[in-house]
Amino acid sequence: MGKILALFYVSLICLGLSVSPVDAYGRRQLRFNSNGRFKILQVSDMHYGFGKETQCSNVTPEELPYCSDLNTTSFIQRTIASEKPDLIVFSGDNVNGMCESGDAAKTMNMAFAPAIEARIPWVAILGNHDQESDMTRETMMKHIVKMPYTLSEVNPFGSGIFPIDGFGNYNLQIEGPFGSPLFFKSLLNVYMLDGGDYVKLDGFAFNYDWVKSSQVNWYEHASKWLEMEYKRWPFPQKSTAPGLVYVHIPVPEFKRFTEPRQMTGVRQEQTCSAPINSGLFTKLVERGEVKGIFSGHDHVNDFCATLNGVNLCYAGGSGYHGYGKTGWARRVRVVEAQLEKTKYGRWGAVDKITTWKRLDDKNHSLIDTQLLWSKNTTLDTNYRFKCNKIKQH
Repeated sequence: MGKILALFYVSLICLGLSVSPVDAYGRRQLRFNSNGRFKILQVSDMHYGFGKETQCSNVTPEELPYCSDLNTTSFIQRTIASEKPDLIVFSGDNVNGMCESGDAAKTMNMAFAPAIEARIPWVAILGNHDQESDMTRETMMKHIVKMPYTLSEVNPFGSGIFPIDGFGNYNLQIEGPFGSPLFFKSLLNVYMLDGGDYVKLDGFAFNYDWVKSSQVNWYEHASKWLEMEYKRWPFPQKSTAPGLVYVHIPVPEFKRFTEPRQMTGVRQEQTCSAPINSGLFTKLVERGEVKGIFSGHDHVNDFCATLNGVNLCYAGGSGYHGYGKTGWARRVRVVEAQLEKTKYGRWGAVDKITTWKRLDDKNHSLIDTQLLWSKNTTLDTNYRFKCNKIKQH
């Protein structure tokens, strides 16, 4: 029966017939475009408040009277127009909380409006400030999943039977382009994780939370299942499809990068991560699938650095209401995966993954383009680390 179905799928591809672009739950299926590319725009730390009534932080005196949340909206709209992303990831602290968002649903509607108006698929995870309003983390995610064009999930299927900590743990499968033999395979796996807010255990007051063991276990099982599917007939692949992880609070391993020579981009403040290392990064290294883990939280850090084959990347702060650094432009991160061409001229597996940043400056500058991973290249990850203290800015 499996062979018959496979031949049926292949015949659809050869005949150029389209298959419904939605999955079993009615959501739009993400896939690489006809040029063999898939582009993700990461927007972190918008800290959206009251819209035009919200005052900006860390801008020049000349900018202050005319600056509000609308500057954040304009920046995102500007970037969408320039980059034309296939997916937008809002990676936490989307709304400011801090007792400012009295109507969190209304604030989220304003914050995510650029993606909705552009009709681009988007997803969101929560940061440590989002729930500091009139909604819990659970009710926030339940509101988000009902919004137009979102592919967000409250939690993965089956989490009612096998409980998982947090709200907003799920994965996205980016399938091959129309006409490709790999049309029905996920060529890029994107994992969203809820990093929590603050620790609620005795002895850990005022500390940031961490990804729990139940979430790490879920990632491992999901990763193994996707690998099995990737290597299964028809068109079985020999390697593992690359993966990306988005989580708001950086894992403790980000702290290891202290010197400019170790990174592309800048560090201008401490890495504010959890006091406990829950083993997420170790699991990513063991699985060998994930090529990058992308975080926000520390607004004036925007570097990427590599450790044990995994890139650890900050997005930099995008929101004008959140803290920043005067004279240092707000920014977002873009990640693009490119497929290889097979010897038959068809699109094959992912060949390389690159990243860059867009700034909200006069020229809408594109900076720090770098190769994160290449199928046929081994990147140098043998850094010697020094334990230097970094001052908080």
